[in-house]
Amino acid sequence: MSVPMTAELRASLASLAERGVDVGARFRAKGVVRQIGDGVLTTSGIPELGYQELLRLDGGALAIAMDVGVDEVGAALLTKQDATRAGDGAVATGELPSIPVGEALLGRLIDASGAVLDGGPPLPRDRAPVFRPPPELTERAPVNQPLHTGVTAIDAAIPIGRGQRQLLIGDRNVGKTALALDIVAAQAGTDVRCVYVVVGQPLSRVLALRDTLESAGALRHTTILCADSSRPPGLQYIAPYAGATVAEHFRDRGEHALLVIDDLTKHADAYRELALLLGRPPGREAYPGDIFNVHAELLERATAMSAAGGGGTLTAIPIAETTDGDISAYIPTNLISITDGQLYLDSGRFERNLRPAIDIGRSVSRVGGAAQTPELRAASHNLRIAIARFESLEGLSRVGLDVDARAQVTLRRGRQLRELLRQPRFSARSRADEIASLVAITEGHLDGLEPAVTSRVLERALRCARDEARELVAAFTSAPREGWEPRWVELLRAARETEGRREAKP
Repeated sequence: MSVPMTAELRASLASLAERGVDVGARFRAKGVVRQIGDGVLTTSGIPELGYQELLRLDGGALAIAMDVGVDEVGAALLTKQDATRAGDGAVATGELPSIPVGEALLGRLIDASGAVLDGGPPLPRDRAPVFRPPPELTERAPVNQPLHTGVTAIDAAIPIGRGQRQLLIGDRNVGKTALALDIVAAQAGTDVRCVYVVVGQPLSRVLALRDTLESAGALRHTTILCADSSRPPGLQYIAPYAGATVAEHFRDRGEHALLVIDDLTKHADAYRELALLLGRPPGREAYPGDIFNVHAELLERATAMSAAGGGGTLTAIPIAETTDGDISAYIPTNLISITDGQLYLDSGRFERNLRPAIDIGRSVSRVGGAAQTPELRAASHNLRIAIARFESLEGLSRVGLDVDARAQVTLRRGRQLRELLRQPRFSARSRADEIASLVAITEGHLDGLEPAVTSRVLERALRCARDEARELVAAFTSAPREGWEPRWVELLRAARETEGRREAKP
């Protein structure tokens, strides 16, 4: 028998709702936790529970439904892992995982559930679903806007476009995180908002990463979202999706966002742990059969939107770890096939102090020159070929084979290029500096100089151009090379003479 809703009862319910009292929770079916362990639990007695729906447990913990059966539900804990026991009650919330979004998240450190970790003020109430479908094909636009990274090896040889998915891959301790932080720091002062997701790493490293970004002046345009190694595997699983939601908020407003996921190898490990604990059948290397779909569904959310869709972009730089340089392993192979290219960091180059240790020969950008400005594309023309030819000749010269005069020129310019592509941390170069430096070396204007001297001459000439010939600096990125190269050659010649006199002093 139904009870008529009187005006007085309706007003009472509205008053309770304004005070945050969930009256409906009193009438929801309450299940029970049958078994719990290692961040995974089994419940029963909750009818009509949906996949990925949130459960609230008696101890206040939240869990996400992962395996929905007729009688039992397998769920992964997201919060308060130590506050739940077998026999506790469990109630379906009727909600899917969500996270706060908006400008207020910039400069903040939060976890994948939206909890504040930096001791700052509470986050806004505006929330968006963690799991969202990627844009339709008709809503997408071609990737043709460059994402300037300030790293010459990337901008000139393996360019990244806004809306691209570029994998950053390499062995442990070869500078993957350092390079990703350099790219994030290079977006300071631009219209690109950054979201840095950390999965499965110690909290001490997360805090050090935050301090690094703050000291580089890059924290104010970046949100750090973490699910550190002490968190349940369920929270580590949803962390990249939550980061994508935070970044999509800017893209959907017609703005530009950069999403870094550090890293998807640990994310795959967390998902494998969940799947095995839930009793799902293991596949290759014990990963569940849908691991490819999990990563593809995540990375498909990165795209450039059409004008009708607002014109915003979301660029994704996922990080993956290899063992002994083996990019044919299961997870790296999957990610290479999903993304639009990869930046491969080589341990041998790292040990020789060639940092960032990018192996240009094994790195790929499937967007290529479409993600470069015409001026930079012209200046870096055939750069990959020149580097490959130089490294081949250098290998021959090491074993004592004689090379002709033309090959000697290639070797000298190659060493100068290698020195140019070596960059210290947080030393982003402007597009004008990159164009001018490439032209100076590839056109032979610095022939005869040792690599270390080449760097000093370039630095002196560029400083002079910025101080005394600002119109020339503007021409680097806006005018044909024929219009500014003669003046640039004069500055290079003057810098060479000054450097020569300095070295000649006793």
